[in-house]
Amino acid sequence: MSIQRILVVGSGGREHALAWRLARDPERPQVLVAPGNDGIAPTFPCIPADPGDPAGLIALARERAVDLVVIGPEAPLAEGLADALAAAGIPVFGPTREAARLESSKAFAKEILREAGVPAARSASFTDALEARRALDRFDPPYVIKADGLAAGKGVRVTPDRAEADRFIADCLERDRFGAGGRRVLIEQFLDGEEVSVMAVCDGARFLLLPPARDYKRALDGDRGPNTGGMGAIAPAASLDPAQEAEIGRRVVRPVLDAMAQRGAPFRGVLYCGLMMLGGEPRVLEFNVRFGDPETQVVMPLLQGSLGRMLESAARGALDKGAVTRGGGAAVTVALADRDYPDAVSGEGVIEGLEAAERQPGVAVFHAGTVRDGNRWRVQGGRAAHVMAQDRDVDAARARAYAAIASLSGSNWRFRSDIAAPAARAAQHAGPAGPRS
Repeated sequence: MSIQRILVVGSGGREHALAWRLARDPERPQVLVAPGNDGIAPTFPCIPADPGDPAGLIALARERAVDLVVIGPEAPLAEGLADALAAAGIPVFGPTREAARLESSKAFAKEILREAGVPAARSASFTDALEARRALDRFDPPYVIKADGLAAGKGVRVTPDRAEADRFIADCLERDRFGAGGRRVLIEQFLDGEEVSVMAVCDGARFLLLPPARDYKRALDGDRGPNTGGMGAIAPAASLDPAQEAEIGRRVVRPVLDAMAQRGAPFRGVLYCGLMMLGGEPRVLEFNVRFGDPETQVVMPLLQGSLGRMLESAARGALDKGAVTRGGGAAVTVALADRDYPDAVSGEGVIEGLEAAERQPGVAVFHAGTVRDGNRWRVQGGRAAHVMAQDRDVDAARARAYAAIASLSGSNWRFRSDIAAPAARAAQHAGPAGPRS
């Protein structure tokens, strides 16, 4: 099938990176984004459609004669957007609502892991706050508590402080902080090892692993502060060799695809595996059912060939593994965030110089929460933009990324200064993965 026009659904840095890469396919498709954002609009047509409105997106896809819809965020997938598009006869890359439960319910994901015999951290789930607090006695600190459902990137608490763990349980089960997403919690065994993110493009039966990545979740340098949606990432992750990648495919991805197919919910889309490597062996921390953010921003630049052809073939259950190949070199991305992120968004941030930074060789800027204000950009979301750089290796890519950031000015925004630093790469990245925003 010839892919001439692709609609990317979403408005963040992940969707900007997907549109950027799809537009570089050999077929040179036209890429539309709905709804997009001010930073995407200068390059790609942005259409003010609501990702939560299936009827509106079906009408849009038909009106624009779209050959493929690629869904970026998790919430529309959990609400059944892919089901609605497929029922309307529109090719769509993204899992069904039932398959998306691998992300929308951590308890469901644990059930699948047990069925499939996939190694993971020991856990227990609760809907009663008193029972959950008592259960903490069965787990050694630091305590890991996760809201079961989607929680906008804030649904995980990792703490050695019992009182803080109790408060987070109360936030979820008594104070309804996360709504329906927090009315069940999981208490999970803490795992200490090397974290890695592996994304697999799946067609329900077959899969292709994309280059492994590593993200930096903590808000502050030195992996301090609260979990965020991700303050930066590198790819490929040096902690995995080809044999370990193959093992992840065999021990994690393949059993999960088989288990989902047996349930009558074949998984077609991206299975994002958040893993902890312990002695070279993978343990699953979490699944996402879409491209990771910010991992997409460093994996997409490393792919050669036709991404659109691969995604379309997976969507119809006939994965074309030869549509893309891995290129050489490495990529590093650094998030530019509101000064108060992730606790709040001040709305007072201003970034100047992004266009000039993007003109530097090997650099791209993927916009997430920015609004154009004349010749500058206002920060309107927690993570405003991602500065990505490519080069021959991680150190060279890191140098390019931070040189671009050094050329920026403005106020009330910040970034981590140690993304991909040699010391940070050598240190163990301990603790469980939190949900991505």
